[in-house]
Amino acid sequence: MLEKQKYNIIWFRNDLRVFDNYSIKKAFQENLPIIAVYCFDPRHYQTNKFGFKKTEKFRAQFLIESVENLQKNLKEKLNISLLIFNDYPEKVLPNLHEEYFIEKLFLQKEWTQEEVKVQQKIQHQLPEVKFIETYDQFLFHPEDIPYDSFQHIPKVYTQFRKKLEAQAQVRPLANLPEPQPENFLINHTTKVPSLKGLGLAKIEKDSRTAFPFCGGEDEANKRIQYYFWETGLLQHYKKTRNQLLGADYSSKLSAWLANGSISARTIYWQVKKFENQVVKNDSTYWLIFELIWRDYFKYISLKHGNKIFQLSGILDKNLTWNNDQEAFKNWIKGNTKEPFVNANMKEIAATGFMSNRGRQNVNSFWAKELKQDWRVGAVYLESMLIDYDVHSNWGNWMYNSGVGNDPRDRKFNIASQAKRYDPEKKYQQTWLSGQKELF
Repeated sequence: MLEKQKYNIIWFRNDLRVFDNYSIKKAFQENLPIIAVYCFDPRHYQTNKFGFKKTEKFRAQFLIESVENLQKNLKEKLNISLLIFNDYPEKVLPNLHEEYFIEKLFLQKEWTQEEVKVQQKIQHQLPEVKFIETYDQFLFHPEDIPYDSFQHIPKVYTQFRKKLEAQAQVRPLANLPEPQPENFLINHTTKVPSLKGLGLAKIEKDSRTAFPFCGGEDEANKRIQYYFWETGLLQHYKKTRNQLLGADYSSKLSAWLANGSISARTIYWQVKKFENQVVKNDSTYWLIFELIWRDYFKYISLKHGNKIFQLSGILDKNLTWNNDQEAFKNWIKGNTKEPFVNANMKEIAATGFMSNRGRQNVNSFWAKELKQDWRVGAVYLESMLIDYDVHSNWGNWMYNSGVGNDPRDRKFNIASQAKRYDPEKKYQQTWLSGQKELF
């Protein structure tokens, strides 16, 4: 009897790229044929208790495009077949094991509760398969930071940033390996689901959007090429990043970062190249500053675990919170007393995007003015945002709600913010005029 052919599998989740992917690098150091898998987990598209989807159409469409691009690049650059399923990973991977006999499963390390629970179900069913996990979503790898334990991560970002800048190094990029033999491609046809297949509505593109981009690694690289090299906009980033209208006031790299179509390391080393070849200034530094913030929220999540999802936050603050359904409806519809909040809420409802300045203001209004359960707001943005990242979203919501890492516990003066960042009311007029131009 012939011995069954063994395979190694790369299970993609939030690392949807071929370049600078350490799971790919590790898988290619083995001597077995490689198959890749991505699952559109039905749980991510179900309606939650608040009456909206866990993942709405904007991020879902961006994800569909990202997975399609990943499938193309894996095949063309590495001779790897990406099998795509609209099903539960704990069903898909055991079934694949019966067909392809998995020896090792390579994956990006995740630690938040939902991802861990799914992985544990799979490991329980596949005890003979070795899981090779890699911390691959950071700028500074956990093994390289100057802390002996995640429990030593400081409460204040500035302390964290200064220590990393002084004592840590960003790792080199994982180069693309030579492709595996072409005959390792498998004849197993799978299909990327449509929005309709995920139970989501069709998107009507709105010409006012500040995020008119498509998903995928190729598009992320095009954006770097445009924002850094073709226009040199990076050198003005710090001055323009708090603007509100148009595609070019900020890098807009967050959505590709969130699903791993580009790595933080790639962006960092491109900034360093720009500093060497064009200019080094406050703006080039500030983009790295923001990448370190992103890392910080991930380390806070590693340190505190499920506390980032709890009402009292990481500070264990027992504040009084309200749960007013009418207030929630008015907030998401952009029907509050604050026009600046309303404009931002209408923007996210129509496009799945909102500026960083807008996010801070709608959060502060919801949690500090209305004193409503901040987690409800976090869940709504989780649903709507194209660039949703669990650590950044929940970390920022805690921060702006007084239960996180803001040592000053600030409350935004919304009218003052509007006057400062939208002095001619162009942004508010754009989103409150009632006019909608479709592509």
